[in-house]
Amino acid sequence: MSVMAEADLRLDAGPIDYALLVIYFIVVLGIGLMARRSVSSSLDFLLSGRSLPAWVTGLAFISANLGALELMGMTANGAQYGMATVHYYWIGAIPAMVFLGLVMMPFYYGSKVRSVPEFMRRRFGKPAHLVNAISFAVAQILIAGINLFALAVIIDALLGWPLPVSIVVAAMVVLAYTTLGGLSAAIYNEVLQFFVIVAALAPITILGLIKVGGWQGLVDKVTDQEQLSAWPATELTGINSPVWSVVGLVFGLGFVLSFGYWTTNFAEVQRAMSAKSMSAAKRTPIIGAYPKALIPAVIIIPGIIAAVVVPEMAQLKAGDTSSGVGYNNVLPLLMRDLLPNGILGIAITGLLASFMAGVAANVSSFNTVFTYDLWQDYIKKDRPDEYYLRIGRLATVGACVLAIGTAFIAAALGGSNIMDYIQALFSFFNAPLFATFILGMFWKRMTPTAGWVGLLAGTFTAIFIYVISEPSFGIELLELPGQGASFLGAGLAFVVDIVVSVAVSLVTRPKPDSELAGLVYSLTPKEDRAHSTTGEDAGWYRSPALLGGGVLALTTVLYIVFG
Repeated sequence: MSVMAEADLRLDAGPIDYALLVIYFIVVLGIGLMARRSVSSSLDFLLSGRSLPAWVTGLAFISANLGALELMGMTANGAQYGMATVHYYWIGAIPAMVFLGLVMMPFYYGSKVRSVPEFMRRRFGKPAHLVNAISFAVAQILIAGINLFALAVIIDALLGWPLPVSIVVAAMVVLAYTTLGGLSAAIYNEVLQFFVIVAALAPITILGLIKVGGWQGLVDKVTDQEQLSAWPATELTGINSPVWSVVGLVFGLGFVLSFGYWTTNFAEVQRAMSAKSMSAAKRTPIIGAYPKALIPAVIIIPGIIAAVVVPEMAQLKAGDTSSGVGYNNVLPLLMRDLLPNGILGIAITGLLASFMAGVAANVSSFNTVFTYDLWQDYIKKDRPDEYYLRIGRLATVGACVLAIGTAFIAAALGGSNIMDYIQALFSFFNAPLFATFILGMFWKRMTPTAGWVGLLAGTFTAIFIYVISEPSFGIELLELPGQGASFLGAGLAFVVDIVVSVAVSLVTRPKPDSELAGLVYSLTPKEDRAHSTTGEDAGWYRSPALLGGGVLALTTVLYIVFG
């Protein structure tokens, strides 16, 4: 981690800023206490009893993603790579979110599974289920650590606390409200956090643009005009060839990493599973896609502004690292230089809300998978529900403790830009899982053995590519700066998983068709994938297909205007 000297990074917060923080924490814990009243079973605690409306789950869906990945990682990307960062949103999220809503959710929600690994167990059996449950649990702890690390950076900037103290305090706050109210507390807090985050980021964009003389002023001040163009993004991918850079973006990011993350990551899917109906579950990721398409305005643009108006960032862009800052410091620096007291308090609150939302999403998905998919299936079966509710609460505590440890891993491996580390994790865990899912969902011949063998083969491929791409190995072809190694690893993991799965399937026995209804597209009756169009699900404006088409059209327009 690159952190500035304390005197340079410290935010000049006043009494009103601290008052806003105190009010926010009181509200967050109050929501946890209120949500506790509705928790009477493990299903209530871990899946909100499948009772929430689409607008709540939709905002929670996108808010759960607005953690360190978005705020610290994407503003760092904006400062380092410029407009090319929009690919993480417009090609790297929106199509996959629509696909999840229209194609995947009918299987997840309709089969009444409680987690993504449970879907794997029904489709492929216990070996694939165990591999997926363990890998997912490890991934969530690692990513929770990233969010804790990011949160600790902000606490350090605000209060000057040492990193270890900041990490522990941040973990305890998340633990308090998640343990109290379970998923409902996390989701309702995420809805609140969405609005707080937007209120925090918008002033940075507005005041930053005012300072540089508007959009045209920013364009005139950016010395490297390629930073204002989304294509071909050679700096982002680390691939010198414009053609291969675009291929890497479209296949590695836009297909493998994107679909792998949004369609199989239970931290996101869990929000849709908590919806009150099939229609609401389908609409959840699509509703979340609309703000997702517009979020670059308050995340990426500030990063580009920082490279112009923040002296230390301008030095870093010019190759001068003497200030001791890294791209991870973009947001605290912008807050320091642009925001007056009062607005600074809102921004600090928004950042804390963002990182807590990320940690809570990881913790609440971990406790579900640990309780249902590991403890109940492999350690203690057929116990009363009260027992599993207690295990769920204990798993929440354990997840927060483990995340404290992985926060130090994030501090060590996050380097100057934490997105490099995050994308590497996604290539390990999400890319091969998506290959297994998509093949198993559309090819009934895929066998249970292929499910776990292909998954392991893909995962080890991504890890292998990550390791040998390090400069110490001296393989120039694989020494890709930026996030190119992760794109390459994800693409190869996907291909290897598919090839191995097909090969293994051809020499092993598949499940009979009778056991695959509701799990394979061709064997699931259309009516089982349909949603209600009456009552609370009535109205053309609630059509998942129409909403999905609308956000794809919006994204196309945004690419034409800004790409």
